[in-house]
Amino acid sequence: MSAVEALYIFDESNTPLLEHTYTGRPPPGSTVLPLYLSHPEPRPSLIYLPNTNPPTLLYSILQDQLLFLSPCSQDVEPLQVLEFLHRVADALEDFLGSPLLASKIEGSYDVVAQLLSEMVDGGVISCTEPNALRDVVEAPSFIKNLLGGVGIPSSTPSSLTPSATPFSLSSRPSIPRPNSNNNTASPVPWRRANVRHTSNELYVDIVETLHVTIAPSGRPLSAIAYGTIAFTAKVSGVPDLILQLGCPGGISSTISLPVFHPCVRLKSWQERPGHMSFVPPDGRFVLAGYEVDLLGPAALDSFSTTVKGNAAPKLNIPATASILTSLGPTGADFEVRLTLNPRFAGKLPSPSPSTIGSRGGAGLGRGIGSLGGASFGSSQGTTAAPSIEDLTVHIPLPASVKNITDLRITKGPGEAAYAPGDRSIEWRLSHKQISTLMAQDRGSGLGVLALLRGTVTGPADADADADADDADNPLNPHSSSLSNPYDYTDDSTAVPSSYQSVSPSLAPLASHHKDDRSVLLRKKNKVLMPSGVSVSFSVKGWLPSGVKVESLSVDAKRSKGLGAGVQPYKGVKYLGVSRRGVEGRC
Repeated sequence: MSAVEALYIFDESNTPLLEHTYTGRPPPGSTVLPLYLSHPEPRPSLIYLPNTNPPTLLYSILQDQLLFLSPCSQDVEPLQVLEFLHRVADALEDFLGSPLLASKIEGSYDVVAQLLSEMVDGGVISCTEPNALRDVVEAPSFIKNLLGGVGIPSSTPSSLTPSATPFSLSSRPSIPRPNSNNNTASPVPWRRANVRHTSNELYVDIVETLHVTIAPSGRPLSAIAYGTIAFTAKVSGVPDLILQLGCPGGISSTISLPVFHPCVRLKSWQERPGHMSFVPPDGRFVLAGYEVDLLGPAALDSFSTTVKGNAAPKLNIPATASILTSLGPTGADFEVRLTLNPRFAGKLPSPSPSTIGSRGGAGLGRGIGSLGGASFGSSQGTTAAPSIEDLTVHIPLPASVKNITDLRITKGPGEAAYAPGDRSIEWRLSHKQISTLMAQDRGSGLGVLALLRGTVTGPADADADADADDADNPLNPHSSSLSNPYDYTDDSTAVPSSYQSVSPSLAPLASHHKDDRSVLLRKKNKVLMPSGVSVSFSVKGWLPSGVKVESLSVDAKRSKGLGAGVQPYKGVKYLGVSRRGVEGRC
């Protein structure tokens, strides 16, 4: 059964860049594009088009403002087509460079044609690994494109020749493969054959993204960390590697929902969790991904009414924020409280030759990474002393807010940015400002507090509506009943009073009315209050889950072509980030 019938690529202006038909007679791009754009944003990645003949399912992704569309008139697995579109975008980035631009596709049309023809054969997805594609597709070269542009023959046809048709590819081009005369093919599908490197290096980068939700009481409602293990292999031959992960609570009880690159031997992980045996692709790739519940399996039990409040799960994260609303006499003020964890104060490093990784050494370190807990020289953040960098507090505002007046930082450093009409306030603190603030309360150990305060202003007619409600109130000194010149009071019943004073019998009512007006203003300002606050930051040398690389070794018995006695240089980096992921709710 055919899975992919055609592929259409459009630029940021919805101008067609390429149309490649694999099988059948799918509707052209000029037909499916208006039907796709007719759906309101945000558009789903799968849209059913019943008005086409035959009815068609349209798959779509956006990559670097380029639109990838693939129509399919048959019943296929949706994830298969969507994954293919992502693989196409990744392959184009690998060959043409990132970011993926329309000019790059137009300037290297011959390479794009080869890639699309190799990735799908007659509608069936065949080869999508970038390393395997490099064995059969020649990467673009500036000199070759220049020679082809001036009419001098090159190894690949130029996109400027009349025979090239950049907007339609209905047949497979007959382009000679660069390794067609080479009988030696790689035994590993995801690795190129005859890989040679003058420098043998292995790098591991583990990045964990925080998603934390905190209740107004300060109790964490959810805390999830999504981890990605990026691996870079620049080793000659076919190396067989062993990567061992560890964490305080054990890998099997910490990591959930792991996903792996096809190069990982699943049996080794199943038998020994945390043990990954694999033959890596050449270059940089994503080795694995995982998810960690930072609250633990007993998090739901802690929300029971029988559990005491001090037994709630504790989180050790760099920064949290909370917000107090409806402050002030009219309830128009709010206050944001930013709390910094003193554990992430960091320290100034003292670099020495013994702490800097050297080429050919057995140590594993690349600036901030370590094995066994040893840290390496870095200007900011180490595994022994992580530090917060580039912290931003984001306060979203309701659409009815017209302005923020008296926005000020009452305690702590930073810059608060807001312009009338913006839908959010951003409070930024640089690494230097955070270090200075941390140094002031380094010995307390209770956390560092910074405060931001502001006043919301609603629509211009909000106060006018409140005054209009009071215009007919007889207790209002400016109401019509008291200012009517035809009203009079009999001298015999008049109560002596001063000019424009309110009768003593009406004084309690006037006070009551004043309280009602204050309550009314508070209700109107309450809908203008922010509903939450989020924090963004990055911390080098620290992971929320505590996962670390315990060892990275080369299996000499299984490896081929590495050379006897060669010890690759190894390095590890840890990075914990929050992209508005730590959220405090009102």
